[in-house]
Amino acid sequence: MTEVLLVEDDASVREALEQTLELADLSVTAMGSFVAAKDRITRSLPGVILSDVRMPGRDGFHLLQYARGVDADLPVILLTGEGDVPSAVRGISEGAFAFLEKPCDPTELVEVLRRALHLRVATLAARQARGALEAGDAAARLLFGVSPEAGALRDTVRMVARGGGAVLIHGEPGTGTSKVAEVVHLLSPRSAGPFVKRAAPALDEASLAQALARAQGGSLFLDKIEALPRDLQYALAEVPDGPEAARLLAATHGPPDALLSSLDVDLYYRLEALRVRIPSLKERPSDIPVLFRHYLAQACEQADLPLPDVPPDVQARLMARDWPGNARSLMNHAMRYAMGIEQEVPRATAGLADRMRAVERAILVETLTRHHGAATAAARDLDLPRKTFYDKLTRHGLRAEDYRSS
Repeated sequence: MTEVLLVEDDASVREALEQTLELADLSVTAMGSFVAAKDRITRSLPGVILSDVRMPGRDGFHLLQYARGVDADLPVILLTGEGDVPSAVRGISEGAFAFLEKPCDPTELVEVLRRALHLRVATLAARQARGALEAGDAAARLLFGVSPEAGALRDTVRMVARGGGAVLIHGEPGTGTSKVAEVVHLLSPRSAGPFVKRAAPALDEASLAQALARAQGGSLFLDKIEALPRDLQYALAEVPDGPEAARLLAATHGPPDALLSSLDVDLYYRLEALRVRIPSLKERPSDIPVLFRHYLAQACEQADLPLPDVPPDVQARLMARDWPGNARSLMNHAMRYAMGIEQEVPRATAGLADRMRAVERAILVETLTRHHGAATAAARDLDLPRKTFYDKLTRHGLRAEDYRSS
């Protein structure tokens, strides 16, 4: 369970604060920016927020405003440089729980955080007693896409999350195995417990034991499971299941069956029972404009830049490209596009007709999604007669009713 969501852009300061809080037995999730922390700021956040004020792009005051918009009762503690009285006055007037100067006295910092945590626990308990606390659907919130493949992925994640056994997540590099693992955790009965991530190749006996201990009652995600040292595979295969133990989530970028040659057989069959396959972007081109606009908005918010237009011809070139790096490559391109330093997508092999069909389908999907499946409103938005609109839906294998719950 996250007790402190730490947001600090300076890596050395962030690490020092994280160490201070962990020494005080506080569970910390550390982020380098408001954009990185945004999806974790929810009404169900069990902890409090500790944020620097001065950060590139969206600063601590923006974070405070956003957090209060999500939950006015969520305590936010702000940090700033010594002697910054105007910022302190502004922070308190805008609803910050407390305002501390850096470098903080560790004792004072921990005391303030514990007071904020006490208030947060009491607030959430009162809401739960009134039946007002809603967890939300992490799959819909964090796994983007409007294609049938994206919908199937969300459905699979929801089903797998309800189980209690180990899970194997596989997909091409850049498809987001870590994000999917986190969503499995958030949707599971263990969501209130810790979510611990480790790279399997970097583990030794001591660090694996430490990770398992930290993840007790929650989930332990091991990336690149095929590279886990052999002696640790034996140890991991013997870790018992149960509500108090860590649930094992593992990922590989290769075919799952290939793991049989690199993993201990007991560990392989423990992981093999529940699988989640993440489709590549090449398999779901209609999701590319949706994902690109999401990443573009993130990039602009991070750098405090105006949101540029993405015309249909740009969308067509995006959709026709294979994107071997998947979401990671698309995210990088969105950052460059936001900054105006890359206006062209490399030439794709698809012909004009294929590209135009892909663009038309993406526009239909986006319009249906925006109008929640209301066909009349979507047809009016596109300035199309209803019959023409329905003909196009049929041609692309789309149904308006499939988007009425979006």
